[in-house]
Amino acid sequence: MSFRQRTSRTRNRRLSNVRQRRQQHLLDVKVRSRRATKNRIRSALGMVWKLALVLILCVAGYAGAREAVKRLFFENPDYYVQAIELQTDGTLQREQVLKAADLHEGANIFSVNLARVRDRIQELPQADEVEIVRKLPSEIDIRIVERKPVAWITSETEINDPFASDAAFLVGARGVLMKQKKLLPEYLGLPLIVGCSSESLEAGKTVESLEAKTALDLLRLTESSFLQTRFQIREIDISKNYCLLVTDKNRSRVMFGLNDLEGQLRRLQVFLDYCDNTKQELETLNLVAQRNIPVTFTNPAAAVINDTLEPAVEPRIMKAIPVHAQESRGHQDSGKQETGSSAPKSRATSAPVPKASRIQQKKAE
Repeated sequence: MSFRQRTSRTRNRRLSNVRQRRQQHLLDVKVRSRRATKNRIRSALGMVWKLALVLILCVAGYAGAREAVKRLFFENPDYYVQAIELQTDGTLQREQVLKAADLHEGANIFSVNLARVRDRIQELPQADEVEIVRKLPSEIDIRIVERKPVAWITSETEINDPFASDAAFLVGARGVLMKQKKLLPEYLGLPLIVGCSSESLEAGKTVESLEAKTALDLLRLTESSFLQTRFQIREIDISKNYCLLVTDKNRSRVMFGLNDLEGQLRRLQVFLDYCDNTKQELETLNLVAQRNIPVTFTNPAAAVINDTLEPAVEPRIMKAIPVHAQESRGHQDSGKQETGSSAPKSRATSAPVPKASRIQQKKAE
């Protein structure tokens, strides 16, 4: 028994002690960590090389595509602008539009920034809507809808010829001031807004004063209603700053307030209907008051004519009297001549004065 136990003990004994085993374990860990580090570095370098290759290919492809696009499109003479078509419904000139847009023939059609060109053209006071189309290979179309002037506006209180005045500007429905190089004949018949001294008037600016905006609103309301044929505005005076003094084609003067224009136009309609029914002409009307509205009417044309013109009075036939008496006649004959001469004088002085002469004397006084 003792021999068997000894042999089993010798077989189960470890070849290394604890210290040796610990040292061997540490060596194995170091070897594994180095190998793993090398593997990670190798994989990272491979990834970097792949990314670099992809980047080089992308750059090369971009450079090649850019060069191809440059040669095929931007440097191709077939894509140079050879025609610029301009369509406008107003007075804008071709040279004026091309100068404002900085656009000229011979430029590459793809290098033209359509949005920038449209913004530059819209800076013109006359341009309201702008549309630009690029037509390949060499044409650009520009279509402009111009602002329609609705009135003349000036800071002066009286103006005879807005065409010849530097202080008069055309104004659109939105209040944009314009100075046309080419004046059309229909501009002379536009209404005139005078007395706008509360702001400086310059081409391209928009009117900001309440009176000017109210005057434009009044023009818009009268043109869009039935009053256009019965009440055609010729002049609007805004110099009083609290009302609008409007003169129409019949020389009627109507005062409008700055508020509730639609209500005042309804009251004006009532008075125009009354004038039509009574065959009268409106002279002055104050629509600022809502009740007890002051109004005056002009005299009929027949009455004015009868007051100013009278039929000629038939001349009276007087008896001729000799100027020089004969020397042989005595004092009796001379007395008769004096009485005879005084009678027609008295009759002449007692004649009634014609009505027309009395009116002329009153006017002279």
